[in-house]
Amino acid sequence: MNLISIPAYQDNYIWVLSQNDGKCLIVDPGEAAPVLTAIAQFGWQPEAILLTHHHNDHVGGVKELLQKYPALPVYGPQETANKGANHVVNEGDKIKLLGYEFTVIATPGHTLGHICYFSHPYLFCGDTMFSGGCGRLFEGTADQMYQSFSKLNALPEDTLICCAHEYTLSNLTFSLSILPHDPDLNEYYRKVKELRAKNHITLPTTLAEERKINVFLRTQDIDIIKAISKETTLQQPEQRFAWLRAMKDKF
Repeated sequence: MNLISIPAYQDNYIWVLSQNDGKCLIVDPGEAAPVLTAIAQFGWQPEAILLTHHHNDHVGGVKELLQKYPALPVYGPQETANKGANHVVNEGDKIKLLGYEFTVIATPGHTLGHICYFSHPYLFCGDTMFSGGCGRLFEGTADQMYQSFSKLNALPEDTLICCAHEYTLSNLTFSLSILPHDPDLNEYYRKVKELRAKNHITLPTTLAEERKINVFLRTQDIDIIKAISKETTLQQPEQRFAWLRAMKDKF
């Protein structure tokens, strides 16, 4: 199986899983043009589209792709039913595609109906988890996002985090404002800064790596607790998660 990222808009990634025979799976096609270009270039045969949530930079290309491939199944949460999804899926549903079984994981927070798709080692997590960060809370609550992160953190450590935006450098810049002397964060920041200077992608990352450098996965770490206690006393990890998200919003 081949994992390919297609750049879209300013900082989006459309993910594609393709087999050697050309059959492929498309995740969150915010634009159709770059996908159609790649299909022509690589000789792909689209088998399905997976949607994580309803925002236009994730669903904007569905209509045009369906015009070209009218029989293509499009899986997505209820909130994408009017965006082109013709197979509505929910928490715990299983989808068999390209010889893989994908499990649907409900991850409200960024939007109320946001879902992720997991088939080891691939996690297509849309705008829930980013490398070094988490999605903005447009519709859901910080507690919902904390619970969603807890679900994803229970996956195997070699899980590939295939998120939908190139936000890694800005996320790490924020994280270093909280933990300026953290060795893992500083090392990863240098690595990511070098990659971005060459215009290289920083994704996918692994859950093992994220557990070290993503402050939103570290709300029970003593270093985070100490850093936050300088500003306020928060007893529960979900409260610290909410505080970090609020600080990131203002950063």
